[in-house]
Amino acid sequence: MPSTIYDVTTWTIPSSPSTTAYTDIGAIVNSIIADVKTNQPTQASKPGAVIYIPPGDYSLKTRIVIDISYLQIKGSGHGFTSSSIRYNSGSTSSWHEIWPGGSRIRVENTDGNAEAILISRSGDPRLSSIELLDFCLDGVSFTPNQNSYLNGKIGIRSATATDSLRIRGLGMVYLERGIVITDADALHIQDNFLCENGSCIELVSSGQACLVNDNLIGAGYVGFSIFAENHFGLIVSGNNIFPRGKSSVHLKNSTNNTITANRLHAFYAGMIQLEGACHNNLIGSNHFLRVPESFPAMTGYTNGLDDLFGLVQVNGSGNTVVGNHFSFDVPAANITPSGATPTIVLVKSGSNNYVATNHTAANVAVRTVVLDGSTVNTKVLDCGSAAEFQALSGATYGFRATP
Repeated sequence: MPSTIYDVTTWTIPSSPSTTAYTDIGAIVNSIIADVKTNQPTQASKPGAVIYIPPGDYSLKTRIVIDISYLQIKGSGHGFTSSSIRYNSGSTSSWHEIWPGGSRIRVENTDGNAEAILISRSGDPRLSSIELLDFCLDGVSFTPNQNSYLNGKIGIRSATATDSLRIRGLGMVYLERGIVITDADALHIQDNFLCENGSCIELVSSGQACLVNDNLIGAGYVGFSIFAENHFGLIVSGNNIFPRGKSSVHLKNSTNNTITANRLHAFYAGMIQLEGACHNNLIGSNHFLRVPESFPAMTGYTNGLDDLFGLVQVNGSGNTVVGNHFSFDVPAANITPSGATPTIVLVKSGSNNYVATNHTAANVAVRTVVLDGSTVNTKVLDCGSAAEFQALSGATYGFRATP
């Protein structure tokens, strides 16, 4: 059987011998995948392959299309470095380096496609056991300006259902959308550095039994840090999520998920949002820090939400918000609307939600928990004083003030 281990720097495309990984790594990887399919035609024996990307700078002009299972594409270093600092600095002539490194792929997309990597296959079974490990996807620049987070580029898009897709140890920078995964089952996104992208992680359509853990994440004000819709059994844990995404974790119509032990730092309200029919979710033991924007180049941008929205907003029933620490450190002059008392947790809709033993440290007076008038049978225990709790007319609830 031919070798199942490929090196992009030594592969030659039979029909285009002048193309190299340095001139178009996308064309090289697609040619390797075609070779795998040619050499593994037997239905009962398709072990897949490893495609290795050594450290180096590679241009991607042609989108990579993965349509086989059991494929590992791996490099030797995520190579992340901040492009925002570079673009917003003056002279960089004295810097040691100015571009991402490691196994770095420059996403240039001259073929007209948005994605650097597309995972897609029709028919049965769904694609399984694809692994993307330890390389860098660099979108290079944004338009119309370097602080817009807009360039139309997507790092990884999985467009059809997958099982056991694993994305680990990647660096992604200056992509409008980093990771977009459709209909995921047992997806694992771990130990990546995803920063200065418009959106970082979007789990769309549906998903079950997935993990997003131990990542460093920083999206732009135009997009999501972590977004998931119609997900069941998702665990979001151990992530360090820093500004300036328009939310830190956003669940839409999702049930029985866990958001725990994350460190969340944001410049805006709406850090965790449960939108739509979100039931039986746990938000526990997270550390929230809300401060104003501090980078002069970005002070004019927001996510459009005011401080009455809540750092956490809950919609749906049977959700638990327990044991979290909230640090709110925003000068009174920066609070919107002007003169408002900021909300920490807003239970916007639903019944039988449970909010308990959360601690808030704030530099101004806050409402630690607010209940919308439509909410039913909410339990609020040990989350602040009676003066810090507000139930709007019509709400039914049980309340116990912090002793």
